Amino acid sequence: MPSPNGVTTIDQIAVVVRDLDAAMERYWTQLGIGPWDVYTYGPHRLRTMTYRGEERPYVMRLALAFVGPTMYELIEHVEGPSIYEEFLNEHGEGLHHYGYYVSDIDAAIAEMASRGYALMQSGRGFGTDGDGAYAYFDTTADLGCIIEAIELPRSMPEPEYTYPAR
Repeated sequence: MPSPNGVTTIDQIAVVVRDLDAAMERYWTQLGIGPWDVYTYGPHRLRTMTYRGEERPYVMRLALAFVGPTMYELIEHVEGPSIYEEFLNEHGEGLHHYGYYVSDIDAAIAEMASRGYALMQSGRGFGTDGDGAYAYFDTTADLGCIIEAIELPRSMPEPEYTYPAR
């Protein structure tokens, strides 16, 4: 039975790390998770970025891999104020958020706001065609972690590199 807010699956599990390359190596050698596709997200890739209710640029490096249907994401904060930097300062490395896919990011933002969950950070335009969006919600007090809505793009650009190299 679907939940009232439409979250029927957890599609992504994300961990914030201090060193993306070292983390990919650990996940690959210790657990066999990979290969990892690596991207840098920032103003050069995203047409809009928000942080705590304001248009604010930030930069992050991320790596994506799949275990079955679940996307695993490792995120390294690079610059600018972000919820990743906040998390590292308050908790160190670790589980940051769960993500779920949506077909309409604006509807997901409105739905979560109606439930009392503030938008913490967002970005739009990471896909090849400038589509794709994400929105993080302040659900920690109720759920113990952040929840992210993800509107997948029609296609992703080629990664900057893959670890381990294919």
